[in-house]
Amino acid sequence: MKRTFLYLILVSLSGLGNFLFAEDGSRLWLRFSDVTVNEKLFSGVSGRTDVFAASEFAHAWSQMTGDELLTQKHIADNSLIFALAKDKVVRNMRLSTEMKKLGDEGFLIRTITYQNKKLTLVAANTDAGLLYGSFHLLRMIQTNTFSDQIKVVEKPAYDLRILNHWDNLNGTVERGYAGRSIWKWDELPAKLSPRYEAYARANASIGLNATVLNNVNATPDILTTEYIQKIKALASVFRPFNIKVFISINFASPKQLGRLPDADPMRPEVQKWWKEKVKEIYRAIPDFGGFLVKANSEGLPGPMDYGRTHVDGANMIADALKPYGGLLMWRAFVYEPGDDRAKLAYKEFIGFDGKFRDNVIIQVKNGPIDFQPREPFSPLFGAMKRTPVMPELQITQEYLGHSNHLVFLAPMWEEVLKSDTFAFGKGSTVAAVTDGTFVKTKTTAIAGVANIGDDINWTGHHFAQANWYAFGRQAWSHQITSKQIAEEWTSMTFDKSQQTTKSSIVNCQLSIVEILLSSHETCVNYMMPLGLHHIFAWDHHYGPEPWCDIPGARPDWLPKYYHNASKAGIGFDRTDKGSNAVSQYFSPLREQFNNIEACPEKYLLWFHHVPWSHKMKNGRTLWDELCYRYDSGVQQVREYQKLWDKLESEIDSQRFAEVQSRLRIQARDAVWWKNAILLYFQTYSQMPIPFDIERPVHELDDLKKIKLDMKHHN
Repeated sequence: MKRTFLYLILVSLSGLGNFLFAEDGSRLWLRFSDVTVNEKLFSGVSGRTDVFAASEFAHAWSQMTGDELLTQKHIADNSLIFALAKDKVVRNMRLSTEMKKLGDEGFLIRTITYQNKKLTLVAANTDAGLLYGSFHLLRMIQTNTFSDQIKVVEKPAYDLRILNHWDNLNGTVERGYAGRSIWKWDELPAKLSPRYEAYARANASIGLNATVLNNVNATPDILTTEYIQKIKALASVFRPFNIKVFISINFASPKQLGRLPDADPMRPEVQKWWKEKVKEIYRAIPDFGGFLVKANSEGLPGPMDYGRTHVDGANMIADALKPYGGLLMWRAFVYEPGDDRAKLAYKEFIGFDGKFRDNVIIQVKNGPIDFQPREPFSPLFGAMKRTPVMPELQITQEYLGHSNHLVFLAPMWEEVLKSDTFAFGKGSTVAAVTDGTFVKTKTTAIAGVANIGDDINWTGHHFAQANWYAFGRQAWSHQITSKQIAEEWTSMTFDKSQQTTKSSIVNCQLSIVEILLSSHETCVNYMMPLGLHHIFAWDHHYGPEPWCDIPGARPDWLPKYYHNASKAGIGFDRTDKGSNAVSQYFSPLREQFNNIEACPEKYLLWFHHVPWSHKMKNGRTLWDELCYRYDSGVQQVREYQKLWDKLESEIDSQRFAEVQSRLRIQARDAVWWKNAILLYFQTYSQMPIPFDIERPVHELDDLKKIKLDMKHHN
């Protein structure tokens, strides 16, 4: 393994300047021109002059200071830099033992002393590690945590840290709320948008190293020679940023493109077609990552169409990828009609444990239903002990207010990743059973469904950028806390140049962090507290519609399937006296979830059908607690409005006004949710809304008439 090093020299500079940018959110968290560097500064970079990380650091530095950061080739006569370039300092430090532990993408950052000068050393085994180390160093400068006593050693928790784009080839984005796709397929490969490089830089800055370009509901066209050339053009932009390209594929492609009679994975003609297609792709893109597959799910074709299994289908494609080092990610999001939907993915896949090729990894949504505001973790995590399993999280806010609601998702993901599965005893968390700690695999991975579009601010809502950022940071390290992520993102994202005092900067950041860290629980409270789930409006999943009834629709596509409200109570009985979904969890969780008194109240209505008069831990009845939870969600959003309005003098006018407008929408929506849910369920509970809670301001019949003019974005 070849070692490369990036060196940064600390000296004092003067005459700092700032570049001016429109405050439209387009710079994300990479707002280097807003950084004021006052004390210990860098004057040069030494090491291999062809290292991409050096040019990225130098570019960021020029934005911070207005001055050029000299490279070795510019100051070759400087004896200090010349000595560093010869690696004398590094050899004397004897870093080889530490370097071996870093792997291909880890890095170390350390303050060293040479000739009575303080130097900052970024070291890694590969150019990719140097790139991540350089961005980490920039983050330290941006967040005012840089010092002359640095000792940082990091490597990623997962091998592949992937964004899944649900972008369609016609430019639409399924479950996308930030405009159209950033991929301009009609312009590729001839024209490369500058946004492609900006996208790659943003991903690299938070440690993401792979992207799936298209929707899991894929069309065969993505595999045509025409589109392979377009993918090749994108891969060429991403490659310097250590980002591998993957695509989603349609299982029926041999039939659709190859004009074969079928796509039966056991037929030699089908196997040959896949091998030739994979060969064509790797001939064009030698470092192509592989495929993501959604099969026999929600009407998409798959091996079961031919009486075959998921193993048959996955292994056939994996065999085609194997000679090139390609990976196949096979989604476990399946729910054929029959049993409790929460049980179906486990039932479908648990019997296949150990039967997939070693370059197949099963991609599992964080919960057993579908990216709900809160779910217990999927029981497949830990259950498949001989098969690589990767978590799939949803960054785009399909079930969390789209791009209108401010909801910071890091606490939700932290809750999931740190949940103990008990699969290998205490301490075998979801993170630990997927990162290689307990289940030894060739490749570990984690995916997030992207919230990115061609809106100028990338994500529709300025605060939705924090979720893109948070996914990258948690994919790199599941030990990082939501609070640390919130503080980093806030410090890096909001312009300090308009804030005149240190105290105003601190107060501004504290208010924003406070909003971020409480926002997920707030959203759960005004949407679906206490384990309620999937009571959204039909199709677009934006507002409340617990009464929804679509003739001919599958029961498990409708809210009544999940809430089961009656005069007797509410909730889904998944105990051993109901669907027995609790049996899919390891002890002691199955016993805890099965016992209504021991079950965590945040999952109460997920696992139990509970009488309205059931006494909660705080002494309230279930009905009263529901009322108070919904009301607290409304009141908390109103507090966010107050906190944000106080920051008007501290935030640039454009972003302030745009966030303020979205908070008004969120506050109105929270009232809509509260009124709709309480008035509807009150028809079953026949109990009064507590008198100290704000009264509903709508009639239930009027709320039932609301039909939003929103497209599904297919």
